[in-house]
Amino acid sequence: MSKPYVTMLGKTVRYIAKLRGGGSALPGLFVERIDPDFIRRTLAQLPDGIVVISGTNGKTTTTKMVVELLESQGKKVFTNRTGSNFTRGVAAALIGEVDMKGKLDADIAVLELDEAHAVHFVDSIPPRFSLLLNVMRDQLDRFGEIDTTANLLNHIAQATTEGVVLNREDPRVARIEQSLVNQKVEFFGLSTDVRHLFPNDDELHGAKLKAIKLPQAAVTLDAFNGKAAEFTVDGRQISTSLKLQGIYNVYNAAAALALVKLVVGSELRYDTLIASLSNVEPAFGRGETITVGGQPIELVLVKNPSGFRLGLSSFPPEDHATMIAINDNYADGRDMSWLWDVDFDSLRPSGVAVVSGIRSYDMALRLQYDEIEAAFIEPDLGEALQTFITTYSDEPKRIYCTYTAMLTLRKELGKITHVEVIS
Repeated sequence: MSKPYVTMLGKTVRYIAKLRGGGSALPGLFVERIDPDFIRRTLAQLPDGIVVISGTNGKTTTTKMVVELLESQGKKVFTNRTGSNFTRGVAAALIGEVDMKGKLDADIAVLELDEAHAVHFVDSIPPRFSLLLNVMRDQLDRFGEIDTTANLLNHIAQATTEGVVLNREDPRVARIEQSLVNQKVEFFGLSTDVRHLFPNDDELHGAKLKAIKLPQAAVTLDAFNGKAAEFTVDGRQISTSLKLQGIYNVYNAAAALALVKLVVGSELRYDTLIASLSNVEPAFGRGETITVGGQPIELVLVKNPSGFRLGLSSFPPEDHATMIAINDNYADGRDMSWLWDVDFDSLRPSGVAVVSGIRSYDMALRLQYDEIEAAFIEPDLGEALQTFITTYSDEPKRIYCTYTAMLTLRKELGKITHVEVIS
């Protein structure tokens, strides 16, 4: 099938899907079915190749940072900014960006890919660079045990042709270096002062690791205070203000800096790089703030015990009404047993105003075991959100939500206030 014909059909499906309020990945699924070579052929146009970002936590925010940092260096960047990180999401994003002849106006692609789908992607389209963030117990029903996820990331690294950036603080990710022969390897990490704030999966579950000599990191996060952070980049001390919220996002910034440094090389311009980093705002649903009735509503994505734990430690509950929305659709992971590995104690003094989502009663039961009051339980997200907004109309609000719950809540909020459309 000819490229213009595939592009025209894909754009038509995309237009219809938007009119019907459909999912962002549907046009990609359609294009994959009629032209399985569409992604490979289109991305082959890019002179600077492809960058893949994968791992359990932080893919969307890190990808957004990498895109903006590369743009600060004069690169035209294509990315799958919807957070739909299966190959169909990449295809859908391409359909939205190419012209009617299938031409993509970009120098380089930065793609967030789900760990399992990335394996199939890189077998067909090897990336020049990859960034592997971490391995946590996420969606065990899909990926299997945690070492299986680490093997998936190793597969991505093996397929990368030029350079790989690894998290030196995550032993399963750091060990990937030992299997790499032809790729240049760089690490990002933490100073000893902040290391205790970011436990890896083993530490989260009580294991005490042996002290080992860590490899030299190209970039380390040295300190942060919520609104500013200090990094060391190749021995250079850098301080910058930040618009990002959440301590995990600050660590993701170290990963993004390491990757951009590797991609750009000796032509890196530090002044514009740091200026750009200071202006990066949270990706949608990852600490994103939406205003309703003059009060902010923060959306904090949670999808595993580590992410929920870091979210709770990043956002003090005082002076905010709290809602928790838990779905267990395929994109969330069907196994929600990880909720029992989260420590909810910080919510005890103020309680939780609303619990919602498909697994709302499971969440409420979990809170009960931590002796935390859940004032209102409503599985329907729209009705729960309306109650949350009207009951706490004069207070700032925060919603911890799984992925598909977040998408539904953004859609509901879009009916009553401005919400950025991501497509």
